[in-house]
Amino acid sequence: MRKPQKADGRRQKADGRRRKAGAPSSAVRHPPSAISNWWQHYFDAGYLREYEPMFDLAGDRRQVARLMDLLGLPSGARLLDCPCGQGRHAHLLAEAGFDVDGVDYSAPLIERARARGAGRTLRYRRADMRRLPATWTGRFDAVLNLFTSFGFFADPADDARVLREFARVLRPGGVLLWHGGDRDGVMAKFVSRDWWTTADGTLVAQERSFDPLSGFLTVESCWRGPGLTEDRTHRIRLYTPTQLAELMRAAGLIVEQAFDSFNDRPVGRRSSEMLLVARKEP
Repeated sequence: MRKPQKADGRRQKADGRRRKAGAPSSAVRHPPSAISNWWQHYFDAGYLREYEPMFDLAGDRRQVARLMDLLGLPSGARLLDCPCGQGRHAHLLAEAGFDVDGVDYSAPLIERARARGAGRTLRYRRADMRRLPATWTGRFDAVLNLFTSFGFFADPADDARVLREFARVLRPGGVLLWHGGDRDGVMAKFVSRDWWTTADGTLVAQERSFDPLSGFLTVESCWRGPGLTEDRTHRIRLYTPTQLAELMRAAGLIVEQAFDSFNDRPVGRRSSEMLLVARKEP
């Protein structure tokens, strides 16, 4: 399950057009009770349609090149991409010679990932990132958590639990690469509304709100397209670099470097995304 959204509202448009979004009363709406566990149903074909403008092979290759540069690992090193989504990064890392496992809770995204290809050095499985396989203790040279795939759960203790699981499956001295929204930067450039069109003409509109006490960024999306009308809501708990570094330290992971997204410049007060490099203590 991946959440590849620019939380500050900046994103590529499929055809460059922006329109005002409507909200017909006939729209399909998920019940409020589903919001706390939104991640259980959100990552499906609709998710792939909604974020289509951000799925770009050339961009994926640039990101993987940057990840490889940061990792500095030899061919054959064991990597875990968790959650792996539709396998955009895992597939390219396996092509580059790494031994890759991809884990995601979403059955539709795992199916899409497997359709890209799997084999001896690229395996996918469905699992909850709070409970990775017990046999994986000390298995991986690196764990990748990319594209704001963190902060999904209603209880913040579950976020800490995810980091402890990442630390458990890393070998001593192994590396966690964490990429996602930076609360400081998102708030500095907060965009409450955004809209774009996908290749098939579907209009996607989003309204965002932020609760400073819980740290949740809530995103309400509506789609209007050929034979399609739907509303859905998801939310993500955002962290500052300081908060996340403290959580990682508590899990036995020491942040050694912090970058402004996939760039080589350091994270700053107005960075909408951050990429942290953390190492498991020996």
